[in-house]
Amino acid sequence: MTDNQENTDAEDASPSGSPTLPLRPPCDRLPCHKSSVCSRSYFVVVMVFFHVYIINVIALLFYVHYSSGQEDASSSSDAPSGGGQPQRSEARRPSPSKPDFVRDVSLTRIEGIRVGHVQKVSLVPGRVHEMKTLSLKPLLFEIPGFLSEDECRVVMQLAQLKGLMESQLMVQEGQEELAKELDLSPEEIFNLLDINQDGQLQLHEILTHSRVRDGIWLTPENLREIYDGLEADKDGDGLLSQEEFRLLSSDAFQRFLLERGVKRSQLVRNSRHTWLYHGKGAHRVLQEIKERVTRLTRLPAALVDLSEPLQVVRYEEGGHYHAHHDSGPVYPETACTHTRLAANTSTPFETSCRYITVLFYLNSVDGGGETAFPVADNRTYDEVSLIQNDVDLMDTRRNCDKSNLRVKPTKGMAVFWYNYLSDGRGWVGEQDEYALHGGCVVTRGTKWVANKWINVDPDYQRQARYQQLVSQLPDDENDDDLPSNADVQNPSIHQDL
Repeated sequence: MTDNQENTDAEDASPSGSPTLPLRPPCDRLPCHKSSVCSRSYFVVVMVFFHVYIINVIALLFYVHYSSGQEDASSSSDAPSGGGQPQRSEARRPSPSKPDFVRDVSLTRIEGIRVGHVQKVSLVPGRVHEMKTLSLKPLLFEIPGFLSEDECRVVMQLAQLKGLMESQLMVQEGQEELAKELDLSPEEIFNLLDINQDGQLQLHEILTHSRVRDGIWLTPENLREIYDGLEADKDGDGLLSQEEFRLLSSDAFQRFLLERGVKRSQLVRNSRHTWLYHGKGAHRVLQEIKERVTRLTRLPAALVDLSEPLQVVRYEEGGHYHAHHDSGPVYPETACTHTRLAANTSTPFETSCRYITVLFYLNSVDGGGETAFPVADNRTYDEVSLIQNDVDLMDTRRNCDKSNLRVKPTKGMAVFWYNYLSDGRGWVGEQDEYALHGGCVVTRGTKWVANKWINVDPDYQRQARYQQLVSQLPDDENDDDLPSNADVQNPSIHQDL
């Protein structure tokens, strides 16, 4: 091997395989060394600033947390407390007479899952009831054996002992005074009745008005007779133009019916009823029913306690209740009957805000008497389509068999449904129009039922204000419900729609 070859091999050898490394000038290592030191210093500075920032954020969060906690403690110590009473916010407000209430109560709403779904519910010690979903629109359930035979007997006997009154006497009073107060012109009344705004009043539009206003259930045939008697329909087309309507006085229909006479079968409802107080001091069975309803609906006990008393209704043979809603829609100009004292405003209209209806069958009916839901689980709801081709789905004397759903009365069974939708935030939303229901005509025997309505105002502030007012009453006035003879002293307290 020559010297040149040895030198070449030494130059090509790798550092791992050579005992010696090629030497570089010292100046070549200095720049790399300085750059490494600078990178480490920059990293240390950044990490210091980052940790200082995190510490500041944590300190700020602790400060805000403890500050807000002290404010909440001071405000809660000033607010009145009570069972079921919403707590009041002590934030600054312009008007101390109308406090703002923190919306800290959420209404439990039972899921129906699907039609036919059965849930197990515990309502009384040592027994499990089955709750079956009957429809989703409205959300409707049935619970067989909710009441025992003895409980059904006691409720009927208490109602008979107190005495039942006619559910509907005749033409409702106060309508003329209300019309005068509103000071509506014939054109305004016409537009109010003209549901589809086509410039003509169809039979069903007049029928709806008469049933709500006068409490008289007219059929299309009845209405044609009235048209002929009043000579209202000049061209005989079955429609009233605005000109033809203007020629009629505001009480023309009413006067005609009074002169001709009205049969009981022509009333919106044909039954007798009474109210049974079920608060403190009431019969043990009535108090137990109220407690059972509270467990069934899973609502705050205060809402159930402050709702209407138990209504007991008896239908004789031929008795009926045409399709209706237990609760009406609430508009800005409408007040709920049960919270009208807390409304702080004067409103021309009132409605019974019944969030839930619980209906109990106190006996099994020999013939007829089903509870009908004409549009249950319909794809759509259209008020105009309820009366077509002289077929009136709301007429429970003629067309009960055309309802989408009918519940047969069975002693001890309960059905309950929601009259309102949810607002999506745990409170009452819009009226559920699919909750339209009625009592089919009793063809044989007698029918006994009881209703327990749970009243909730869709206006949360108004409901909270009402509960606060009730909680501030003296003990001798702060009863769970209205007095047991409230319907005698003031029949308008409990409004039947």
